Amino acid sequence: MRRWCCQAHAPLSHAGGGRKSCPALDCPCAMPWSTWLAKMCSTLSAGYYCPSPTAEYTEDSPGGNFDFFSRLVSSWEAAALIPGSPARGVVVRSGVVLGRGGGAISQMLWPFRLGLGGPLGSGLQPFPWIHIRDLAGIVCHALESECLQGVLNGVAPSSSATSNGTFAREFAAALGRPALLPVPAWAVRAVFGAERAVMLLEGQRVLPKRTLESGYCFIFPDLAGALKEIVA
Repeated sequence: MRRWCCQAHAPLSHAGGGRKSCPALDCPCAMPWSTWLAKMCSTLSAGYYCPSPTAEYTEDSPGGNFDFFSRLVSSWEAAALIPGSPARGVVVRSGVVLGRGGGAISQMLWPFRLGLGGPLGSGLQPFPWIHIRDLAGIVCHALESECLQGVLNGVAPSSSATSNGTFAREFAAALGRPALLPVPAWAVRAVFGAERAVMLLEGQRVLPKRTLESGYCFIFPDLAGALKEIVA
């Protein structure tokens, strides 16, 4: 099975001494190959939890059976856990992943650079997010922590207080642009369809309770710092 470096996003190969050869010399994934084979980690989505403007969800909160996407996440999690396997199972439920050169930021960058960006719908819906370096860090933390298993929420500590409107204002501010043009809900539904629009117009307040309790220290706990690093 091909393994990937958590920072360089490049294939990893065997090197002398039974360790992996990693193009990023300081990458925390440079550990004995046998350690990786003994573990299993699956990165999924905060969409497991039911959208709500007020409810807060931890790793122990119920969910996974209220719409197509949540059931899909449940199916992914079930497929990742192999019955009878001695491997330690860890599931990371991530929020919107923010980083350079891809993902959500790449789709929003030019409209915001041109001053045409703004919140979606009311802008009040929660916006669970995480910087890509923290998502990679949580995965490596899970691999290295021998006693850690089960679900970890891969969202920034401050994301439960972040709305879509807050994200739009912070992103525009990081680019030195205004965020004055909200996209109406009907336009989002027309472009993306009703099912995908729900993912954009509704959100979840997700807390990384077990992630913090496990000892992981976030590199980018606040949105302004994360966006400043991404657009720098």
